[in-house]
Amino acid sequence: MGTRQRKFRKPQPKKPAENKTVEEIVRGLKEHSTKTDSGYREQSLKIHGLICAKCGREFDFKNRNLLTVHHKDGNHLNNPSDGSNWENLCAYCHEDEHSRGLLGDYLKGKS
Repeated sequence: MGTRQRKFRKPQPKKPAENKTVEEIVRGLKEHSTKTDSGYREQSLKIHGLICAKCGREFDFKNRNLLTVHHKDGNHLNNPSDGSNWENLCAYCHEDEHSRGLLGDYLKGKS
């Protein structure tokens, strides 16, 4: 396993919302979020069910917000409609999945 280096982007200055009300800004943000995230998330939940693929914890309508979609290849833009690049993980297992490489590098003295 090689070392992973994280690249951080320099924050870009935000353009001021010209003549937009707060309601219009919020509506635009919600529309953007719906187009980018929930499409494949909802699809993954339908395909794989409301269960964590790692720990087996089951979820229902009330707590399904704790269930996240993990991209197996690490590319969040790779969203095949058959769900082959996704697995549903609870928030705890998802965090564990992404921190394993960092912990391993630290323990090996590569950090």
